[in-house]
Amino acid sequence: MSAAFRISPALWDKIHHFASFPQTGVSLQQMVLFGQHPSQGTLLKASQFLAEELPVRLAHRVKELDQLPHNLSDMPSIRKVKNWYAQSFEELINFPPVHLPPHLRQQLSTTTQHIFLPDSTPNPSLAALQDHDHPLFNSSHLNGSPNGIGNIKLRVPLERRYYAKSSVIDWPPSVLDYNARFTRMLDAIKRRHDPTVTTVAQGVLEWKRSQNAKNIGLDMQAWLDRFYMSRIGIRFLIGQHVALNTQQPHKDYVGIICTKANVHDIVQEAIENARFVCEEHYAMFKGPPVQLICPPNLIFPYVPGHLSHICFELLKNSLRAVVDRFGPDARGENPYPPIKVIVVEGKEDITIKITDEGGGIPRSAIPLIWTYMYTTMTGQSIDQDFQASDFQAPMAGFGYGLPLSRLYARYFGGDLRLISMEGYGTDVYIHLNRLSSSREPLP
Repeated sequence: MSAAFRISPALWDKIHHFASFPQTGVSLQQMVLFGQHPSQGTLLKASQFLAEELPVRLAHRVKELDQLPHNLSDMPSIRKVKNWYAQSFEELINFPPVHLPPHLRQQLSTTTQHIFLPDSTPNPSLAALQDHDHPLFNSSHLNGSPNGIGNIKLRVPLERRYYAKSSVIDWPPSVLDYNARFTRMLDAIKRRHDPTVTTVAQGVLEWKRSQNAKNIGLDMQAWLDRFYMSRIGIRFLIGQHVALNTQQPHKDYVGIICTKANVHDIVQEAIENARFVCEEHYAMFKGPPVQLICPPNLIFPYVPGHLSHICFELLKNSLRAVVDRFGPDARGENPYPPIKVIVVEGKEDITIKITDEGGGIPRSAIPLIWTYMYTTMTGQSIDQDFQASDFQAPMAGFGYGLPLSRLYARYFGGDLRLISMEGYGTDVYIHLNRLSSSREPLP
């Protein structure tokens, strides 16, 4: 059981060793190119990359979880999450490697000269995720350079570790067995970490109660941004690898990435889901209408789950604002003004604007809406046994919808912006990088 897991001194030594290496960011474009025609050989190469990369990412987080400011590290829920990360780290570094004959090892270590790998570009969100004022975060996030600087150790470039193409057709059973066992372990790790968002939120609530604090400070806010952004990246890498190893090939999908994600269909589904949740929450027969203005055939490579999550969260906010302003028992032929969702395609971005007439937000409260644990709903609490992952959320919860949605938008080089007119309504802009060349912002 994870509750009984303890980090031994020997494990701490390994965690600190792996945390001294920089993390390796990948772009959506690179992931698509790699996974288009996976063989057992390329899947093995991907397994070996993750067996090296994931412990580095987990080690950074374990080290940070142990050194948080203001005694946050002492909260029971934070310790629980730290132990989950340490346990997953230990399982990865102790996973037995595959044994291959020399000629196959040579085959895997030789990168083909015929694969064109476009360079990834720095993610514009990275600067926003760095806190240059806090000594803890300065010392533990020295990975601005892809190969490391200062006391950070050098690593072999991504192209030589992740991408390899081999002429070998018949891979030995040991390779298939290794890939299958490694994939099962990754899937178990992903399930272990499902409740991380809510458990960390519980830890912050524990801290607020212990300190009798109304809000969290900027340093804690900055840490939560970095921690959750890192979590999005870890889960994306794991989810992509598991999908490549377990799902049947589909012409429009590479793992969990849809190469022809239809924006209209994804947003329409989010609208229907958000309206359903709204009508259930308020016990309404028919919630506020939502108008979608979007080209029906607008497609681009993206992870549909990420876009669906962002739109669903923002639409919930707009629906709630409109119902709260006009009342759940509003009468008349058209009791609620429609919420409008407008989607346009530019050269760099696909932009989605969600406009409501829910009364808006006071200007003084605008900075607070990006703060974790800030919610306009009363009775903030989280069930100790709540196991929902990021994509399962009630109508309004513990103030994570907006800040987490912004992180999902920023993960692939996009952004989320909000403009409000108090007394009228709110416009939210989702910017999605249609070029898909931004590498992950790895704080």
